[in-house]
Amino acid sequence: MHGTSGLGPKERRVGSTYRLQLSPAFTFDDAAAQVPYLADLGVTHLYLSPVLEAVRGSMHGYDVVDPTTVRGELGGRKGLERLADSAHVDGLGLVIDIVPNHLGVGRPEQNPWWWDVLRLGRMSAFAHVFDIDWDPRNGAGGKLAIPVLASEEDAAALAVDRTGPEPVLRYHDRTFPIGRDVGGLDAERLHYAQPYRLVPWRSPVRSYRRFFTVDDLAGVRVEDPEVFAATHAEIGSWFADGIADGLRVDHPDGLADPIDYLRRLRELVGPDAWIVVEKILEPDEPLDPDLPVAGTAGYDALRELGHALLDPAGEPGLTDLHTRWTGDDGAVRWNSSSVLRLRDELAARDLRPEFLRLARSVREETGTSVPIDALAEAALAWMNEIPYYRDDYPVLHVPAANTGTYAHYRSTFGEAVPGQATATEAVAAARSLGRDSAHRFAQLTGALTAKSLEDTSYYRAARLISLQEVGGAPSDFGPEDPHPALSRRAVEWPAAMTTLSTHDTKRGEDVRARIGVLGQCSGDWATAVERWLPELPSAPDPVTGLFLLQTVFGVLPDDGAVTDDLRGRLHAYAEKAMREARIGTSWTSPDGAFEAAGHTFLDAVLGGPVGTEMAELVAGLAPHGRSDSLAQKLLQLAGPGVPDIYQGTERWEDSLVDPDNRRPVDWTALRDDSHPKRAVVRAALRLRRERPDSFVGGSYTPLRADGPGADHLLGFHRGPQGGSSDVAALATRRSLVLDRAGGWRGTRVDLGGGAWTDRLTGNVFAGRATLAEVLLEHPVALLVRE
Repeated sequence: MHGTSGLGPKERRVGSTYRLQLSPAFTFDDAAAQVPYLADLGVTHLYLSPVLEAVRGSMHGYDVVDPTTVRGELGGRKGLERLADSAHVDGLGLVIDIVPNHLGVGRPEQNPWWWDVLRLGRMSAFAHVFDIDWDPRNGAGGKLAIPVLASEEDAAALAVDRTGPEPVLRYHDRTFPIGRDVGGLDAERLHYAQPYRLVPWRSPVRSYRRFFTVDDLAGVRVEDPEVFAATHAEIGSWFADGIADGLRVDHPDGLADPIDYLRRLRELVGPDAWIVVEKILEPDEPLDPDLPVAGTAGYDALRELGHALLDPAGEPGLTDLHTRWTGDDGAVRWNSSSVLRLRDELAARDLRPEFLRLARSVREETGTSVPIDALAEAALAWMNEIPYYRDDYPVLHVPAANTGTYAHYRSTFGEAVPGQATATEAVAAARSLGRDSAHRFAQLTGALTAKSLEDTSYYRAARLISLQEVGGAPSDFGPEDPHPALSRRAVEWPAAMTTLSTHDTKRGEDVRARIGVLGQCSGDWATAVERWLPELPSAPDPVTGLFLLQTVFGVLPDDGAVTDDLRGRLHAYAEKAMREARIGTSWTSPDGAFEAAGHTFLDAVLGGPVGTEMAELVAGLAPHGRSDSLAQKLLQLAGPGVPDIYQGTERWEDSLVDPDNRRPVDWTALRDDSHPKRAVVRAALRLRRERPDSFVGGSYTPLRADGPGADHLLGFHRGPQGGSSDVAALATRRSLVLDRAGGWRGTRVDLGGGAWTDRLTGNVFAGRATLAEVLLEHPVALLVRE
């Protein structure tokens, strides 16, 4: 059995988590005030967003500026200790999100280590902390390039400020140190004397590894033991002092050597700490069983649960609609021509500095005379054959694992770059050395995959946008039978996190559930869209039009009422979606006319006849969206793994991508005991806490129905390993199709011996139960053999 950390006897065994988004507006003390509510809900652990010192005012905390200190705006170390004490009093523990890959450098004066590097260059005691390229060929003359200027000429906007305790250079609202003071007020002269060089933000010059393409997040060299020790001392103290029970590790694939890092992390926090990693897995990609972790942070589970509820019969109709209006089927495959073109563009522009640095490293390690550009091209061609975030985990090279759709990518690439076999051979040779270029290749593969798929392509298609999620598989409307994947999780990674909503999901779980219903009525949707589009102002491009129509369908209230708040949120989302898609506008080159057309289109949908028809359609289909919402929630909560409940998702919620999904939570409204989703969450969580051995590490057995509606039941038994099953979870899928076919008439399920009580209704059933009776009040049932 893999992933067993967290299964042993512990005072605070991790059985379920509740994600809290901390910020200056929601501090440790605010979180402590909600502990009694969360204890009553049934969770075992609070799961906190990053708590180390971040850029002042940060609403997410992933831009850490001082990894040695707990964030003052949240309450500091004392505040964290108060929260832990409050949680422990009510029997809860803490799991904390950590960010080992990068530090925030957008405000240099707030990051003491970065400030010192800017001041002293490679002579700084902290120069080895950051992954900086000091090579004279780095495009900045061997200096640390900081991309902030509007243009080369804009360096004239620099000013010297000698009014404070130390002189600084100012560029608008940015501040930079003066390490080598040559005197006077000539800002340009002082600038050129520094070990850093301010360059235009549009420039391809970057001399430090970034988080993907975010200039304000600089990569950290935690592979250096000294750097690891310095950046993790505070984290280690949380376990030594009994504050935390577990960690969620943000983006370990960005590190030079994730496996070595996780081994050192395990040594630091001890054998009992629960560790999960934000590892994005392709559907056929295994998680390396030798990793000293409990599993992933749950995007694979999100994909599996979402796909389990889809109707494959809707795929042809939705594909045909997308093809007719856009000329593309909208499936978004990792190796499609459109995605490969985007990868080429990213390698030529956004990720050009990283490819050039990789190519220089290959040259140095192999002694080849192949031109830098040819080596970069060969590296890209190789990466285009890899479907994963990175391919250097040992499990991917075990023949038994190579059975999936993507497993047999080429192991030799002599033909990958026609006419450039020598360049390809040099890249292969460098990779085989396992040194700097091998690590950079793997780090860059993940960045290229993330930017080309989830950050861009998932905004460029609209066949069924509920599938276009982090870790998703938009080309797939299956599997028809989800039990094999759930059974594997129960055996291989029983303590992995499972999730339905996170701070990174592009739309909330209930929004995805409603949009997914379109697969059950693709003909009705296609007919409506074909009627609406000619009546609406022209969208800036066809994909954007289809994308926004599905988005509105997903978030429109049941009664169709569009408040000013909802309208504003949708317009903010439309702007972000258009810029992320980069079809006719982008963050770096916004096109006002293109975006205005998108906003005009959206307003026409919300406020005209199309909006009225959309509201009527929503009113008819919303109950089926809620059915799927309850189904996926129960499957997550009762299924294998450790379920995480994202803040506020115990009720219906209509969140879109960040920052929308980090809006303040109405804690008063969450206490409504009559809400059907909250009832499911509370019943399942309390049952998990009551019978922990039946869930994390417990058995999993599919429970199938017989009769005309059998395919519409997703059910399973849970129970202690080696004992009798004592829990049964039953969920309806494809409820719209089921209703149109006559419902549960004549369909039964054999629960097994004994009497089974539904924790949602109190009703008792036994033996071969009629599903029309079991699921009379709710589309789901949580049955317990008392």
